[in-house]
Amino acid sequence: MADPKGFLTTGREVAQTRPVGERVQDWNEVYVPGSLLPVISEQAGRCMDCGIPFCHNGCPLGNLIPEWNDYAYREDWSAASERLHATNNFPEFTGRLCPAPCESACVLGINQPAVTIKNVEVTIIDKAWDSGDVTPQPPERLSGKTVAVIGSGPAGLAAAQQLTRAGHTVAVYERADRIGGLLRYGIPEFKMEKRHINRRIEQMRAEGTKFRTEVEIGRDIDARKLRKRYDAVVIAAGATVSRDLPVPGRELAGIHFAMEYLPLANKVREGDLTVAPISAAGKHVVVIGGGDTGADCVGTAHRQGAASVTQLEIMGRPGEERNANQPWPTFPMLYKVTSAHEEGGERLYSVSTTHFEGDEDGNVQFLHLVEVEFKDGRPEPRPGTERRIPAQLVTLAMGFTGTDQENGLVTQFGLELDARGNIARDADFATNVPGVYVAGDAGRGQSLIVWAIAEGRSAARGVDRFLTGASALPAPIRPTDRALTV
Repeated sequence: MADPKGFLTTGREVAQTRPVGERVQDWNEVYVPGSLLPVISEQAGRCMDCGIPFCHNGCPLGNLIPEWNDYAYREDWSAASERLHATNNFPEFTGRLCPAPCESACVLGINQPAVTIKNVEVTIIDKAWDSGDVTPQPPERLSGKTVAVIGSGPAGLAAAQQLTRAGHTVAVYERADRIGGLLRYGIPEFKMEKRHINRRIEQMRAEGTKFRTEVEIGRDIDARKLRKRYDAVVIAAGATVSRDLPVPGRELAGIHFAMEYLPLANKVREGDLTVAPISAAGKHVVVIGGGDTGADCVGTAHRQGAASVTQLEIMGRPGEERNANQPWPTFPMLYKVTSAHEEGGERLYSVSTTHFEGDEDGNVQFLHLVEVEFKDGRPEPRPGTERRIPAQLVTLAMGFTGTDQENGLVTQFGLELDARGNIARDADFATNVPGVYVAGDAGRGQSLIVWAIAEGRSAARGVDRFLTGASALPAPIRPTDRALTV
């Protein structure tokens, strides 16, 4: 155990953010560099090393949290990194982007603020990179088997790295011009600078993984030909079909899916564009959707110089404390103020968009909304609450409905789908097509980054066993496993 009295003597401290007026002028990560180091060992010491560590249940990767908390408390950063990497291929991603269900399940969180597990995690991995502890781990011998991975998001990258280290020759196919999937073009730079992806890709290249960009399976290469070329295929194409809002005026110019808007800002940061073709500069911006993608749109709009930003959510405003029907250790729905929300804007809850209003040139100018209340699980408008708000740029961030079926991948492989439109798979993550496996949101549906990595690791074990008859690779989850909720 780290500090036997740490949870009694030390209060919770989290990473410091840079002043709002400073950070909205750039695209760097919002946190003060190095601000965690003076406090993080004591924060790790708050871990009680529980006899039954429920943080393991909260985290689908099964991270050995009490162990690396103990090493962090003792400032044995190399050992902490080894324990961290034992269960997680990319802790620098989860340490920045995961909503930390492990902290919701922390035993200390029953009656005190939980351990800052996410902050400890990101400190360990950043120290590991700085000290040179993160090195390529090429296989000792090659199996002679080949694997194609479709998609380079967290699930695809995790599967590729595991299979490469197992000795298989792996090629990752990505339809975008750079590797990373939504990590690259869906996550704004202020949440995770892309240098973190770049150096992980270089590690994977040094281990032997091959990458093929600007190749879309189904359009550029027939899926059936790909299957003949490789001994196995892992589909990790994500759930990229955005949920639409079919209301009058949807066809007006200036209304875009979040994933049409966010990638352009990232392309400006990559140097591909001078100015984003879709920009919030000087406009009244409305973001429809109250989740993390919506918050990403809010923060991006602030940095582009929006005149105003309003975020709409059809559900009611969550409470700041757990509801009785969301007891520990489940992941509760709480009112969350992200760094983007700290930067300004208005958040409206229990409202629904009725229609859009445009000018004579066909550009959106106003959004009409109405307050709603839920009856029998369905939103019902409240009479007399209709109003309109200015909207010259609208982003739809209402989630995703499934994997892309228009590019031909599903039909060319002949894949079966489940009742929710996801690619069906068995207990080994195998589809109905022999040798074809599926990992991540393409099989699970829209989920969290930590589940994507866990899926990639688990699917890799299924592929390895298919290719060799047995596997020593870990499988932290089953396809049927779900988050700890009620």
